[in-house]
Amino acid sequence: MKRMLGSIHNIFLKVVLFPRTFRKRGPKPLASEVLTCHLTQRKLPPWTSFCVRYSSIHNDQFGRSNFNWRVQGANYHILRTGCFPFIKYHCTKAPPQNLDFEDIFFGTLKVINLGIPCLAYGIGSRMMISASETVQTTAGPVTVYFLYKEQEGAQY
Repeated sequence: MKRMLGSIHNIFLKVVLFPRTFRKRGPKPLASEVLTCHLTQRKLPPWTSFCVRYSSIHNDQFGRSNFNWRVQGANYHILRTGCFPFIKYHCTKAPPQNLDFEDIFFGTLKVINLGIPCLAYGIGSRMMISASETVQTTAGPVTVYFLYKEQEGAQY
């Protein structure tokens, strides 16, 4: 009985609060694949900053806030945070370095603040998005969003 009530409760929440997540869609790409494909598609820029919807990806980087990411021999420092309904990425090309302390520090801040600043950041981002781009992944196209249109080939 408890299981059935829990199931009904979950369906109710999906239908009422998140109607787009109720219908089944095809497979979703990993967040890491979207990150890699975006950087590759942009021809390994010196920096980029974008948002991707949680509902568009499978979040395989959950709990990671600051880390190195290698793409075609280039290294990026990734600063990543949730900003519901998005995940925000800020990527800067830089030599590899140990980012474990920063990763733990930012993760701890998010927990201490109960994610409230991340929610506020998401609301603000949603109002300020001014550009989007389609990233091709193995699971199909994914739209990424920008707070402002990035110049192709722009330096820091």
